[in-house]
Amino acid sequence: MPRALPRLETDNLVLRYLDPREAPLITRFRVENRQHLLEWEPARRIEYYTENFWEVQLRAMLREFRAGNSVCLTILNTDERQVLGVCNYTNIVRGTFQSCHLGYAVAGSVQGQGVMQEALVASNAWIFRELRLHRIMANYLPRNTRSGRLLEKLGFEKEGLAKSFLRINGRWEDHVLTSLINPADIRTG
Repeated sequence: MPRALPRLETDNLVLRYLDPREAPLITRFRVENRQHLLEWEPARRIEYYTENFWEVQLRAMLREFRAGNSVCLTILNTDERQVLGVCNYTNIVRGTFQSCHLGYAVAGSVQGQGVMQEALVASNAWIFRELRLHRIMANYLPRNTRSGRLLEKLGFEKEGLAKSFLRINGRWEDHVLTSLINPADIRTG
């Protein structure tokens, strides 16, 4: 794992780790988007929407990065005052697997404006280049057609349907399984 925390800049976005002192930023994002994300995420306890929770969580995310287990990036506007979304690369496995899972969420206020696509183009490239992972896996609910289209635009390929795969908002839900292979591995084998 790289020692330095990633900081990615695109034309319209900054992707980086938040300092635990920036917990109010992510808390505001989570509170403002609670209803918008309810259908797509696990059921959350009330503490999840507090600054104290996020201060602890941001510290844990930094530890997990340093341990080589995950890369959790916050997507900010260019002045870095507003959280527009998050993209998390978790369950990083090395050895013969060299893969991770991708999860993401975008603010309802910018949904459909290309924010997540711009963010994931940059972050996927970083994951492949810096971590040299072979595969990024992303799963989505079959009814989440917007997410399916996004992943398809990014080059993710459908690999199947997992029945009763994840517990989302209190219910076990089927998920479409997709993955993106590192382009460098496709060329070299």
